[in-house]
Amino acid sequence: MNETITFEEFAKVDLRVGTIIEVNDFPEARNPAYQLTIDFGPLGIKKSSAQITTLYKKQELLNRQVVAIVNFPKKQIAKFMSECLVLGAVQGKDVMLLNPEKKVVNGSLVS
Repeated sequence: MNETITFEEFAKVDLRVGTIIEVNDFPEARNPAYQLTIDFGPLGIKKSSAQITTLYKKQELLNRQVVAIVNFPKKQIAKFMSECLVLGAVQGKDVMLLNPEKKVVNGSLVS
């Protein structure tokens, strides 16, 4: 377990639900990854690099809702600018995406 944080520190993390609207291969990534384009409704469209190729095919990711942190600074990964961090449960090299149990409005706050 990491160090304990306060609720105020946690409250700074902006967790939102978005829908994946585009998935592309990312051959320039150091580890196998996809480039995701995600619709966060009123927050707009954001891009993310995700190392989720071991459990997910591109076709099954389209129109899937995911949970992401949307207020991290942008991060350059090869020639790609990642604008959010998609969340998943990690087991070894496998990452299982976190998502709402039922469809919700894009941009919905996760608390």
